[in-house]
Order: sequence, then structure tokens, then C-alpha cells
Amino acid sequence: MKSTLKQLVWFVAVGCSAAATHWLVVVAFVSGLHTAPLLANVIGWLVAFSVSFTGHYLLTFRHQHAPLWQAVRRFFLVSALGFTVNEASYALLLSATTIRYDILLAFILIAIAVLTFILGRFWAFRGARHPH
Repeated sequence: MKSTLKQLVWFVAVGCSAAATHWLVVVAFVSGLHTAPLLANVIGWLVAFSVSFTGHYLLTFRHQHAPLWQAVRRFFLVSALGFTVNEASYALLLSATTIRYDILLAFILIAIAVLTFILGRFWAFRGARHPH
């Protein structure tokens, strides 16, 4: 139980760092460069992926001993799946609501975090099983 709690704490810390990076990049591109929110969201995700992967590989899931390239490939798929849901939701909600783009994105990033944890823990960062 203690290791799961520690893992959750690292997941939240890394996830918040990656989500903040994603959000800040989007806001910087939209407000500073007048980039469309959906395009800025793609750029934000790509930048945040490196923050997320590095933190989860080195901190959250390090005890699972996944080979680096396996973890990169798998986590990229997990992240891309989460981003696909993120972008589709974002596109739909940007056109269907009057919620500001930055507030809407914050809610979506939080919602995707649960999916990322489950898939990261049980698939992307899972190493080879060792008999006890």
C-alpha cells in the first residue's frame, strides 16, 4: 500500500508538471502568437509529452524496470490515445460551449489524467514479470 501511495504522489506531481507545461504552451501560443487553440493544443501536447515521459519513467514507474525504448513506444501510444480523446473533446466543446479555451483545456487535462495513470501503470511501464 505504501508503494502505491508513493506512486500516486509521483504520478500527481509529474502529471501536474506535464499538464501545466501543456497548458502554458497552449496559452502562450494562443495569446502570444495568435495560434488557433486546436493547433496550439497539438504543440502543447508534444512539449508536455517529454516532461510526462521523463518524470514517469524516472520517478512514478521506475520500480517496474521497463526497458527504455519499450516504455517510450508504449507510453507514446498511451499519450497519443489520451491526446486523441483530449483533442476530440476540446474541438467539440470549443464549438458547443462558450467556456473560455484555457478553462476548458484545464478541465480536459484533468479528466485525461486517470486514463493515463491506469494505462501507464498496467501496460506502458510494466517490465518483464519475474517469478518470486
